[in-house]
This record gives sequence, structure tokens and C-alpha cells, in this order.
Amino acid sequence: MKIAVINEFSAMSKNKDVVAAIEKQGREVLNIGMSDNYNDINLTYIHTGFMAGAVLNLGLADLVVGSCGTGQGFLISANQYPNVYCGLILEPSDAYVFSQINAGNCISLALNKGFGWAGELNLDYIFEKLFAKAPGGGYPEERAASQAQSRGLLRGINEAAHKSFDEILRGLDKDIVKTALSHRPFLTAVEGLGHKGFDDFIKEFGL
Repeated sequence: MKIAVINEFSAMSKNKDVVAAIEKQGREVLNIGMSDNYNDINLTYIHTGFMAGAVLNLGLADLVVGSCGTGQGFLISANQYPNVYCGLILEPSDAYVFSQINAGNCISLALNKGFGWAGELNLDYIFEKLFAKAPGGGYPEERAASQAQSRGLLRGINEAAHKSFDEILRGLDKDIVKTALSHRPFLTAVEGLGHKGFDDFIKEFGL
């Protein structure tokens, strides 16, 4: 399983803690948000939500871990895109029930609000519980069939309620796309995929 980590500017300093916690679980990390090494562009949750939508719709990762100060902004932003099922994770029990009940493909962390002493330990325990079992096992287990049915209905709602990602990409404010593509880790992840929409933007912006 490949995990994409996408920190915005307000949570940039916690990027290394998030990556370390995921790597302790033996997962491959695609670190494409802001970090100590890539901090020249201020990505907000508007940009990182778009990046999460791109990553999941292009199949670049199986799960996106995003964040902002409270976790709410990234959550709302990411859920605007098709095929994104994002939940707010504040503590380990959230991670476990989200995995077992919702089996989503995106989580949002609050990396400023409530992130105090031993915050990095909370991250360790969150990812330990998130990956404790294969997603969708049910919680409690006897509710697994009903919960799977609800997930199927939600996928239908998602499909009915959204335009395709390519349509969204064409209709977005170009400044959002340009800012995201100007961030070198994200540009590196999408260039060369042969995706016409992104290839056209890369050419248009001279990146």
C-alpha cells in the first residue's frame, strides 16, 4: 500500500512526524506536500485538497494522509472531488473505526489544534490502529454486511453527485492548479503520466 502525505503550510513542521509514524508501520510513503525540504510555496488546504483528489483519481496512491491546523479545512476540500472518501482522525479509536466501518481512502489530521506534548506518540498510535486490520472488516464485526452495503450506496451517491475529475480539472481556477503544479514534489508525481489535462497545464505554465 502506497500512502501519499500532503501537508499544507500551517502543518508543514509536523510533516516529518507524520512520515515517520507511517514508515513505522512498514508502508511506502509518497511525500508530496510541504516539508522542510520543499517550503518555497504556501500550499493551503484548497491546494492540498485538490492534490488529494488528483492523487486518488490518477491512482498514484492507495491512501492520502492530509492535514491542516484543525483537520476540518482539508477534510472539506478533499471531499469535493470524486472517488475521495475522507474522514477526520483525531485519535487512535477514530482511525480504527474509520478503517473498519467506512474503509475510506483519505484521512485528515489536526496537526496544530490539540497537537501538544506527546503529539508524535498520538500519530504513532493512530497509524497503528488505522492499519491494524484490512479495511472494511466492520465494527462491531456483526455489522460488517450492513456497513458494506452503506459504502456501496455512498459510492453511487459520489458518482451521481460529481463531475468526472477531468471535467473538474478543466473547470478549476487555473491559479489553484498552477500553485499545486509549482510545488516540485507534486509536479514530479504527475508529470510523465500521460494525463492530457495535467500535461496541457504543465506546458501552458512553462513548468
